[in-house]
Amino acid sequence: MKIFGLLGKNIDYSFSREYFKEKFETNKLDCTYNNFDLETIESFNQLKENCKAFSGFNVTIPYKEVILPYLDSIDVEAKEIGAVNTIKIVNNQLVGYNTDHYGFKKSLVPHLKPHHKTALILGTGGASKAVAFALKELGIKFEYVSRTDSTAIKHTYNSLTSAEMKAHKLIINCTPLGTFPEIEKCPDILYDDIDEQHLLFDLIYNPAETTFLKKGKSKGAKIINGLEMLQIQAEKSWQIWNS
Repeated sequence: MKIFGLLGKNIDYSFSREYFKEKFETNKLDCTYNNFDLETIESFNQLKENCKAFSGFNVTIPYKEVILPYLDSIDVEAKEIGAVNTIKIVNNQLVGYNTDHYGFKKSLVPHLKPHHKTALILGTGGASKAVAFALKELGIKFEYVSRTDSTAIKHTYNSLTSAEMKAHKLIINCTPLGTFPEIEKCPDILYDDIDEQHLLFDLIYNPAETTFLKKGKSKGAKIINGLEMLQIQAEKSWQIWNS
């Protein structure tokens, strides 16, 4: 039996476990997929010592970036992104990949219009780095929005202006704000400046319509949640594990 799993923290809600469980049952595959809820990234050392028992892992919040030093090698794209969400185990060696950028790009492209030339990325974690990588590939300029100010961040939520909201017709939420069960939360942006030309993409999939998306929808914006992205990146992980 091949054993796969998800590394993360507070991941009972996980999409991946149910997705792969159904996949294995439907295709009658001798595989299992388990959640490994780690209190700290240091807890991964125990799993790493027994890596012979595993075929691969997915990685989610909050470990996509801090997992890097625990890996034996990192794929070129994942290294450029600076975050890993897929680990393949080959000859007891842990190799890191990133399939988030692939899933995001594939799910975004069918909805893009000519006026979606610039984007705001809400959040600066591992997922936002994959989103930024995909936008670069698409030739879409972007700027980060964060809670804290730094030389690398152009905007904070407090400094974001009405003009900037109107100028960036693509807005991607890469924060966990609005995830079940705290579904009333959302990024603190100027929703009144959103119009029908805006495209709002939320990486969250539970609930299907976050408060972020609902507020955008009420202003006429096109909205997309993260479910298709997750499905695509999961299949890409499966391809990597079996290549």
